[in-house]
Amino acid sequence: MDAVIHDKTNQVFLLAANGVEARLEYHRQGDCIDFNRTFVPPELRGQGLAEKLVRYGLEWARKQGLDIHASCWYVQKFL
Repeated sequence: MDAVIHDKTNQVFLLAANGVEARLEYHRQGDCIDFNRTFVPPELRGQGLAEKLVRYGLEWARKQGLDIHASCWYVQKFL
């Protein structure tokens, strides 16, 4: 499993494993960030990848001093 990659241009955190990617998507506007979607391909589910992405993304957003929102139900569980 690779490290989490933050693609700021596309507003997504990625985690690759076995040639496919799990993702945490967000929308940032100014000092506000909305985590709006997590997706883990079926073959990678049950390995804790979504949790790893969410924890990484939230930590990054907190370090940036952003106002954090989550329209994604999964991310809401961590707030």
